[in-house]
Amino acid sequence: MSLHFIDLLIIGLYLVATVFIGFWISHLAGKNIQNYFLGGNKIKWYYLGLSNASGMFDISGTMWMVYLLFIYGLNSIWIPWLWPVFNQIFMMVFLSIWLRRSGVMTGAEWIKFRFGESRGAHLSHIIVVVFALFNVIGFIAYGFIGIGKFAAAFLPYELSADPQNNVYYYGLIITAITTLYVVKGGMFSVVFTEVLQFVIMTIACVWVGIIAMQAVSPEMLEAVIPDGWKNPFFGWELDLDWTGIMETANLKIAEDGWNLFTIFFMMMLFKGWLQSAAGPAPNYDMQRVLSAESPKDAAKMSGLVSLVLLIPRYMLITGLTILALVFFSDQLNLMGENVDFELVLPFAMANFIPMGLLGLLIAALFAAFMSTYAATVNAAPAYIVNDIYKRYFNPDADEKTYVYWSYGTSILVVIVGTAFGFMVGTINDLIQWIVAALYGGYTASNLLKWYWWRFNSYGYFWGMLGGIIAAMIIPAIFSDVTPLYTFPYIFLISVVGCIWGTLATPPDDEEVLKNFYLKVRPWGFWGPIHEKVAAEYEGIERNKDFKRDMVNVVVGIIWQTALTATGIFLVIQEYTYFMMCVAVVLASMAFLKTNWYDNLEDYPDEHAKNAESLIDTETGSSGSDLDHFAGSSEIKNN
Repeated sequence: MSLHFIDLLIIGLYLVATVFIGFWISHLAGKNIQNYFLGGNKIKWYYLGLSNASGMFDISGTMWMVYLLFIYGLNSIWIPWLWPVFNQIFMMVFLSIWLRRSGVMTGAEWIKFRFGESRGAHLSHIIVVVFALFNVIGFIAYGFIGIGKFAAAFLPYELSADPQNNVYYYGLIITAITTLYVVKGGMFSVVFTEVLQFVIMTIACVWVGIIAMQAVSPEMLEAVIPDGWKNPFFGWELDLDWTGIMETANLKIAEDGWNLFTIFFMMMLFKGWLQSAAGPAPNYDMQRVLSAESPKDAAKMSGLVSLVLLIPRYMLITGLTILALVFFSDQLNLMGENVDFELVLPFAMANFIPMGLLGLLIAALFAAFMSTYAATVNAAPAYIVNDIYKRYFNPDADEKTYVYWSYGTSILVVIVGTAFGFMVGTINDLIQWIVAALYGGYTASNLLKWYWWRFNSYGYFWGMLGGIIAAMIIPAIFSDVTPLYTFPYIFLISVVGCIWGTLATPPDDEEVLKNFYLKVRPWGFWGPIHEKVAAEYEGIERNKDFKRDMVNVVVGIIWQTALTATGIFLVIQEYTYFMMCVAVVLASMAFLKTNWYDNLEDYPDEHAKNAESLIDTETGSSGSDLDHFAGSSEIKNN
C-alpha cells in the first residue's frame, strides 16, 4: 500500500526518537551491570508497571488476538489463558514479593540463592540459563515474524518479488533498529522508551475503538457473524458455525483443534494454574520484578499491568476485528483456503484508518514490537554475562568489560533468534510451542522450588533437563495434535525427573535453605526448616497467608477477565454487558483493596528486612544515576 507523507513522517520521527533516547541515556546504563540490567533498583514501580504493560503489548500477540476474536468471537477472551495471562495475578498477589525479597539480578542467580554452591546447584544454574536462552530465542523469532508480516503489509517499498522474503527483509531492518537502542541503553533505555511507547499506544487504541464504534452499528456486525459469536460462555463444544458466512473459518477452528472447547478450557486452566504458581520464566517480566525498589513495589507493579493494559488493548483488537468483519469479509472469502487470518489486523488498518491516525497507529504497533523485543533482548545478556561469563570465566573484570560483553551478547542472541525466525511457519504455531511445550518443561521444577523444602538442586536439574528434552521431542512425535494436549506428558516426564533427582541425592545445605526461608518466607511445605530458623531467631512466624492468597488469585482472575471483556463489549456497543463487566471490575477491585493491597508488606519481620539489607551490601546495589526518573528533583553524578 502507499502511505501518505504525513504517516511516513510520524513513523520516521518515532523511530528516530527511540534510538536517540537509547543513546542519550546510555551513559547512565553503562556505569555497571546493576544499572544496565536493573536500573540500579531506583526506577519507580508505576514506571516499571507501564514499561511491563508496554512490553506485553507486542505486535505479534496483537495480530494473534485479532485473529482469535475474528474467528472465535467472545470465546476468545479465554484463549490467552494458553499463555497463561493470569500469571500476572499470581505475581501481583504474592510471587512478586517473594521474588523481589531475594535481591538477586537474574533468574539464574536466584538458583544460587535457593540451592547454594553445590555441584547440583551449578548444574541447576547452567540448565536455567539454557532454558532462558531457548525462551529468549523463541520470543525473538516470534517477534521477528510478527513485525515482518506487519511491516510488509504497510511500508511502501517492495524489497523482494517474493512476498515471504519481503516479510524477512522488513523483519531484519526493524529488529536491527530496535537492537541498536536496546544494546546501548540497557534497562534504563528499555523503561524510558516503553513508557513513551505505552502513551502512544493507548492514545491510538482508544482512537481506533471510537472509529469502529462510529463506523459499525450492532446491526451491521450481526449480519456478518454466526450465532453465539457475542457469547463468552460455551458448552461441551464450541458450537460456532461459520457455514454460509466464511467457510474457511470453520476449517481454521478444525485446524486449531479447539472445537471440544470445555476440554480445551480445562486443560488451559490446569496448565495455567501450575505454570503461574511456578513463577515467572527467566525473561523480561522477571527483570521488571527484580528491578523494583522494594517487594511491595514489585507487587504493585504487577497489578498495574492488567489495569492499564487490557481495556485499551482490547479496544484496538475489537475495533480492527469488527471493521474487518463488516468491510473485509468478501475479500477474505475470495482468498479461499489460502487466507491468512493473522493478516486481518494490517488489512483492517490499511483500509479503514484515516491519514495521520494510521501513521500514529503504525508507530504505536512498531512501539509494541519494539517494547517486547527490547525487553526480551535486555534479559538475554543478563544470563550469559552475569551468570556464565562473570561467574565462571572472569569474576574480577571491571564493570565496563561486563557492559561491553553485554553489547556483544545481545547482538549474538538477536542473530540466532532471527535465524530461527526464518524457519517458523506462523505466529500461532510458535506461540503454542512456547507456551505449551517449552513452558511445560519449565513448570514442575519451578513449582516445587518455592513450596517444598526437600526439593533439591539435583531434582531441579533433572526435572528441567527432562522437561526441555521432552519439549523438543514430544510435539514432533505428536505433530497432528495441538501442542496444548502434549503438556501433560511433558509435565509428567519433568515431575519424574524432579522426584527421582531429589530422592536419590541428599538434601541441600541446611544453611542455604534456612537463609532462603528467612528472607523470602514462602508458605508451603517448609516445616522442618521453619522450626530450625525459629529456634535461632526470636519471633519468626510461619506464613499463614495461603488461603487469603488463593482467594485473591481467584478474585484477581475474575477481575482480569472482566477487564478484557469490558473493552470488547464497549466497542461492539453491547452496553448492558459492558455495564455488568464494569460492575464486576469495580467490585473485584474493592475486594482486592481490602484483602490484598492493604495487607502488602515488604518483609514479614525485622530478621527478613535485615537479611535484605545484607543482600544489597553484597551485590553492591546503590542509588541510580537516573534519580530524576526515580522521583527526585535532579540527576546526581556518581
